Amino acid sequence: MPNQAFDESRRRLLRGRLRAAPPALRPPWSLADRFTDLCTRCGACVGACPEAILRAGDGGFPEIDFRQGECSFCAACADACPEPLFDRGADRPWTLVAAVGPSCLTARRVVCRSCGDACPESAIRFALEPNGVARPVLDASTCTGCGACLSACPVGAVTILTPSEAPHAA
Repeated sequence: MPNQAFDESRRRLLRGRLRAAPPALRPPWSLADRFTDLCTRCGACVGACPEAILRAGDGGFPEIDFRQGECSFCAACADACPEPLFDRGADRPWTLVAAVGPSCLTARRVVCRSCGDACPESAIRFALEPNGVARPVLDASTCTGCGACLSACPVGAVTILTPSEAPHAA
């Protein structure tokens, strides 16, 4: 069966969700601009993921769920896919980066370093603030967007952003 065009706005309307949801996070090395056009929703990548962070999302398209854990960039999803959806020659598996939001425990003067402890790249360091509690500072150039910090955060203050959502440096 040929893959039909996927209209996200129509799907939202029919489900009663008029506001656009954040874009789905696709597997590493996937061609985001053509993903829904080329993906047949066979589920091969979902079954191949050893971290079990890939799941069938809206419309059956695979998406990352970092609440289940982190991406180890093993490329099992890309290897299992029978379609030309992945660019393994890319410099980086994706351009996702983590961001720590205002609900972080350190904003309430509670000492927490869960995100920094979980980060395999040491992209999160802690800067001492005048109130005596160190606050997380993310180095976006070191962050791989693996999601390890997101699943480690006890209050869900960490999010993973796509380049279009990330704040731009002034």
